[in-house]
Amino acid sequence: MGVLDKTALILDALERGPATLAQLVNDTGLARPTAHRLAMALEAHRFIVRDQHARFTLGSRFAELAAAAGEDRLLTACEPILQTLLDRTGESAQIYRRQGDQRVCIASVERASGLRDSIPVGAMLSMEAGSAAHILLAWEDPEQMHQGLRHARFTTATLSAVRKRGWAESVNEREHGVSSVSAPIRNATGQVIAAISISGPTDRMGTSPGRHFAPLVMSAGKYLSDTLAKAQGSAYAMH
Repeated sequence: MGVLDKTALILDALERGPATLAQLVNDTGLARPTAHRLAMALEAHRFIVRDQHARFTLGSRFAELAAAAGEDRLLTACEPILQTLLDRTGESAQIYRRQGDQRVCIASVERASGLRDSIPVGAMLSMEAGSAAHILLAWEDPEQMHQGLRHARFTTATLSAVRKRGWAESVNEREHGVSSVSAPIRNATGQVIAAISISGPTDRMGTSPGRHFAPLVMSAGKYLSDTLAKAQGSAYAMH
């Protein structure tokens, strides 16, 4: 049996739920040293992680790959929506996807003139600050959320409020003088795969930017979420 086949046995076992090493050995029939070696390799690449009971469970890498697979559809649909956000709010608009311990800007439109928060496509930003980071972390599983909050400039209470109201704001958190408002973009199963944001000078957006801009940003996020869901539904129908 090849390495890929043995790896698939471990992932199949974890698809049924968290498992200790002993349980993996029992469920897969692999020798303990083999199961341990493969589990360590999978953990190093974030395909599996440990929960609070030190059991192995499926990790965030699968969600990241799924998000990347759907990124083309998202990028096709997002350009007019980002431009509409810019037109209606007067602020730069972006879409971020989580990539490990960072977030990457996968789409962006900017004001043509005046003060603006310039985030080019491909820019890597920290998951420790900013409203998009709030969105990308707020619906993670408890273990991933706990790890993400270790060095964050926001708290568990912040993320709880984000989940309750469906949007996030930050003021002078990522960078002094910069504010932002973000909302989730979800796939067909409801999983948050990206964050849509507007950002700009705090002097212009104010110290409570969500009060003014959250409805527009949430509407944009919902439109893109619905678009992705319809696209996935059409793909299933073709099969």
